[in-house]
Amino acid sequence: QVQLVESGGGLVQAGGSLRLSCAASGSTFSVYTMGWFRQAPGKEREFVAAISSTGGRSSYAGSVKGRFTISRDNAKNTVYLQMNSLKPEDTAVYYCAVQRRSYSSGDYDSAKEYDYWGQGTRVTVSA
Repeated sequence: QVQLVESGGGLVQAGGSLRLSCAASGSTFSVYTMGWFRQAPGKEREFVAAISSTGGRSSYAGSVKGRFTISRDNAKNTVYLQMNSLKPEDTAVYYCAVQRRSYSSGDYDSAKEYDYWGQGTRVTVSA
């Protein structure tokens, strides 16, 4: 069992920045693929970014590429999402998730392939 706790959400103006954190319990964090997803009101949960166990590989949704950066600190069991140049359409609840499978499997952008989820942190971007 892995427990995930997100933090760092809030209200920000368009063009601003936020850094989300996701702290994980357990001693095997360093072997997991980690992902960030988001869900806006009335919409399905969508992929935002994913990072391999070592942090050497990452992937982003087209809508956030160049603005968001995913990173991880395995010594702290924490994954981060740095969000810059925020837009109103980035408003959503952001979730981190654990996938107990290698990043090489290629399933990192599918929510159904993740095994554990945090409770989410809300991000609101005002125009």
